[in-house]
Amino acid sequence: MTFLLFVVIALGGGVALATQSSINGRLGDAAGVLETAWLTFVLGAAISFLLYFFFEPPHAMTLFTAPKWQLIGALFGVVYILVSVFAVPRVGIAAATVAVITGQLSMSLLIDHFGWLNNAEIPLSPARYLSIALLAGSMALIYLGNRRKA
Repeated sequence: MTFLLFVVIALGGGVALATQSSINGRLGDAAGVLETAWLTFVLGAAISFLLYFFFEPPHAMTLFTAPKWQLIGALFGVVYILVSVFAVPRVGIAAATVAVITGQLSMSLLIDHFGWLNNAEIPLSPARYLSIALLAGSMALIYLGNRRKA
């Protein structure tokens, strides 16, 4: 039951990301990519600070004592926001989202397979290879659908 709950929560996160990408893409096209990214991070920082201040329990490590390589994860969030704000108005929300998901899944399979970044090793299997092929197929179909519309 707990696993299913976390899957539903993760699906909700995906819904939020697609919605955010769509909204930010429109805003970025009208107001500017960097301005939209800036707004996203300022509001995100303010909300995160409030959540941290009121709800976060103490932990053994802090951002100042964590291994420095773990702090670069925040840079990848910047890359994601900038890419989505830039790409969505140009290729559409579906094409941008499936491209991001394909890249995300491909990298996560490599991280799992090799156990990079202190993760458990989970070897590639035929089902995992098939998942990449199916996502690549979905990217192709969405691309073809976009071309027909144009």
